[in-house]
Amino acid sequence: MELLAEHGHIFIALACIFGLFMAWGIGANDVANAMGTSVGSKAITIKQAILIAIVFEFAGAFLAGGEVTATIRKGIIDPSALADSPELLVFGMLASLLAAGIWLLVASIKGWPVSTTHSIVGAIVGFSAVGIGVEAVAWGKVGTIAASWIISPMLAGSIAFVLYKTVQHWIHDTENPFAQSKKVVPFYIFLVGFIISMVTLTKGLKHIGLDISFQQSIWMSLIAGVVITFIGIFFVNRVHADPESNEEEHLANVEKVFAVLMVFTACAMAFAHGSNDVANAIGPVAAIYSVVSSSGEIAAKAAVPAWILLIGGLGIVVGLVTYGHKVIATVGTGITQLTPSRGFAATLAAATTVVVASGTGLPISTTHTLVGAILGVGLAVGRESLNYRQIGAIFMSWLVTLPAGAALSIFFFFIFRAIWG
Repeated sequence: MELLAEHGHIFIALACIFGLFMAWGIGANDVANAMGTSVGSKAITIKQAILIAIVFEFAGAFLAGGEVTATIRKGIIDPSALADSPELLVFGMLASLLAAGIWLLVASIKGWPVSTTHSIVGAIVGFSAVGIGVEAVAWGKVGTIAASWIISPMLAGSIAFVLYKTVQHWIHDTENPFAQSKKVVPFYIFLVGFIISMVTLTKGLKHIGLDISFQQSIWMSLIAGVVITFIGIFFVNRVHADPESNEEEHLANVEKVFAVLMVFTACAMAFAHGSNDVANAIGPVAAIYSVVSSSGEIAAKAAVPAWILLIGGLGIVVGLVTYGHKVIATVGTGITQLTPSRGFAATLAAATTVVVASGTGLPISTTHTLVGAILGVGLAVGRESLNYRQIGAIFMSWLVTLPAGAALSIFFFFIFRAIWG
């Protein structure tokens, strides 16, 4: 307790620095999950993707990031195991942030799209099991989180498969695909607007003082969806096609309509990604702040201060601007050949999965979710469209991430304990 009182300001300062570093890694590596499909399908350029992500990643992190943070902050470690030595939690969370940040830096340099959720959860489990004791880990909660890493890509893949099949059935396989696309695409735009509005209103705004009922959220989201649809229709109607064009040109014109839609889904996925993955950076920061400010009380249910969410949002944006392009290229073109209509199905499926997870407080991996969604689209197109070699390389990088995060975290934990212990 005396240690926290004497050096608390140092621990909070280090937490902010390491949290910013971790958030930078999320922006540099994981933002490919939000923007890779849009850039890979050539619906938008990398510069446009960065501008969209700056606005919507930050908005998602700041407005809707508080719910998932509680799971990362309090769910993985059993508070009772640290009741007599809260400083160990501080050392461990500092070690976890630094370990995960370094691993993301290495992966980003190599161009590997790895899971930031794997990185931070592996780091927290590593220092807890070795530095404190196996009993300190809430294995039931870890099992739930681990199960979500399997469930989320399967769910996203299934949604993407069904979505792309509807695109094929309602648009591609009709007599006049271009005319049909102009009729159907507004419905998809409404779906995007409604989903993102719902998660923002039902879960995201509570920590900034706005408590809106579920019924109010539905009505407000319906209105938001309609407004966004009309905006989309305006842009869709500006796409024109030659009535004498052949079937191939017709399909190319359909893709131009979906390119408009991809701008909306890119915004949706960026918001969803920011709301879910900011927890990986600021969850440990919030834990350290909570322990220090409450004089060692680990079980205290402290709300996440807005300035901590601000650190996470800023870090993600800076990482994206400075180094995000490398992994965007891997995800956008490496798994399967994407067109705007395929990219739409993958992105909306991933966004839906992520925002549902964010709303329920379950920290899933957006990397797994989006890759699952892209695989679902690839299967809908045909198995031969998938690049199995690239998929294998991505899976291998996922397997290495968890033990790498754990090993680095254990190393830094013992260093911090030697300095202050």
